[in-house]
Amino acid sequence: MKKEQKELIIESLAAQLKETPDFYLVNMEGLNAQKTSELRRACFAEDIKLVVVKNTLLKRTLEQVSVEETDLLFPLLEGSTAIMFTRNVNAPAKLIKSFGKKNGKPVLKGALVQECAYIGEDQLEALIHIKSREELIGDIAGLILSPAQRLVSALQSAGSNIAGVVKTLAERE
Repeated sequence: MKKEQKELIIESLAAQLKETPDFYLVNMEGLNAQKTSELRRACFAEDIKLVVVKNTLLKRTLEQVSVEETDLLFPLLEGSTAIMFTRNVNAPAKLIKSFGKKNGKPVLKGALVQECAYIGEDQLEALIHIKSREELIGDIAGLILSPAQRLVSALQSAGSNIAGVVKTLAERE
């Protein structure tokens, strides 16, 4: 591969990392063409970009971007490596688990999610339970609205109780 081609790949990966800083490193080695195609379709359906890269080019890209914990991922850059870029932080973990159950691969090597490095396949469950930005906003909104909803509910039930008592008293007279 010529130096110009390598530079283009590094620039492309760096641009992708700036756009979607959360990514997963997986091993897809051993998947046949049909299973690889199924995995790519599943990634596309979940809005995950799957890219197979040379380890040296990925290492150079990560050095250029210089995110704090990327150096922890360097030892993982051996053998076959594919990157899953995502905006939804737990979608690749769920996909890896479900697709891996059926096919044995892909296997999680590591991930950089919300500026934290996760190393090893045993981190898959932790990554599945990470909440996305939208889920966190929904949780916060629910917590903020909860006291107000309780107050409105209490007032409505108290109001109907008072109306019932007044109606009963009026009927007795």
